[in-house]
Amino acid sequence: MARFGYDREQAASQLESAWSEVVPEMLRSGSRAGLVRRGVLEVVVTHSALAQEMGFHKREVVMRLQQLVPSEGITDIRCRVGTLS
Repeated sequence: MARFGYDREQAASQLESAWSEVVPEMLRSGSRAGLVRRGVLEVVVTHSALAQEMGFHKREVVMRLQQLVPSEGITDIRCRVGTLS
């Protein structure tokens, strides 16, 4: 199963679900959780104001993600402006 990427797909699905539960409502529609690399979750936001707002909520979001998806090992969040797809 791992060879076909099922475990990675399932982990991404769990992270998306946790993201929608954890992130404040005002940021939910303009952000999307991406990949986790070396404990850093990359978040795509639609504009720079959302990236700044995410900075205010980062600590709480990281703590809640650590509780909901401990297997991801998330220790930080980095935002980048882009399009949600």
